[in-house]
Amino acid sequence: MPTFDDYIVFVDESGDHGLASIDPNYPVFVLAFCLFKKTTYAETVAPAILKFKFKYFGHDQVILHEHEIRKSKGPFNILQNKNVREPFMADLNTIVEHSEFTLIASVIRKDTLNSQYFDPDNPYIISMGFGLERLFLHLNGLGCRAGTTNMLFESRGRKEDRDAELEFRRICNRNATGNRLPFDIIIADKKCNSAGLQLADLIARPIGIKLLRPEQQNRAYDIIKAKFRRDPNGNVQGWGLKQFP
Repeated sequence: MPTFDDYIVFVDESGDHGLASIDPNYPVFVLAFCLFKKTTYAETVAPAILKFKFKYFGHDQVILHEHEIRKSKGPFNILQNKNVREPFMADLNTIVEHSEFTLIASVIRKDTLNSQYFDPDNPYIISMGFGLERLFLHLNGLGCRAGTTNMLFESRGRKEDRDAELEFRRICNRNATGNRLPFDIIIADKKCNSAGLQLADLIARPIGIKLLRPEQQNRAYDIIKAKFRRDPNGNVQGWGLKQFP
């Protein structure tokens, strides 16, 4: 019988969670939870990313970061060369496509949140609650009863990390499922070079772009949409993708 120990989750965000000043071009906050079976992650996903780095950089110390890749910045300035960029992106898309994981994402439309609520909660905390509840329901549905699932969140600063951990533990103790969630939090710096965190970083923004501009070509989203948790009828909304408000 599977246990919560058999799985690991990597979490990353896209967008600013602040509500005081909202970017009109990207008024959303996305929190993406990528759930892996540990054996799959260790035996196939992490090695694939390692081989990818060796192929294009000759070493494994480059941190895959969606913003820098998209802008061809830093070590990704090699992507200014079309003859490098096209195979690079094709190989990266192949890694995501072939990686076995379940995706649960929370998307907060910040401008709507501000207009509908007098004193809205922090979008980061709202997103975390939605994600943790659905992760528990999914793992419970797989038959997990015992053990603890570790979740890696990217560090955002000392105060932010402390606040996030407090809210994480509060949600685990009290949430809409009525259960104590058997999760533990690990806050890691991006420099730790976690393959899982880097994969989660690549996932979050395409979701936000898809919801903002659904007609825009979005190759990345077309690949990751198959990863979403779904209900028995194949529906994503409310199961693998929670939009609020």
